[in-house]
Amino acid sequence: MAAEQEEGLKLLGVRASPYSHRVLLALKLKGVQHEYLQENLEHKSQQLLKYNPIHKKVPVLVHKEKPIIESLVIVEYIDETWMVTISCLRSLTKEPWLGSGPSLLLKSA
Repeated sequence: MAAEQEEGLKLLGVRASPYSHRVLLALKLKGVQHEYLQENLEHKSQQLLKYNPIHKKVPVLVHKEKPIIESLVIVEYIDETWMVTISCLRSLTKEPWLGSGPSLLLKSA
């Protein structure tokens, strides 16, 4: 899968955040190159305050100067914006225990 260069795509995140990791994984699965900006939540950057002024939380994806917040919303946006033949990100937007139910038990039996 060739990496797709996207101008003006930035991700504001924190290494210790599972929500930032969810978005990073989605970008890697889609092969989308981006600029990663590490945030310090004790001393928030002007960019974080500009793009998420109400909640002041990460992750924030900035695409063409338009911010998208909340990791599940960002993953859905990535999935719809950078289409591939098979949508590989739908499982990242659902809770892991949903959909496994009895069919998982039948497969292992």
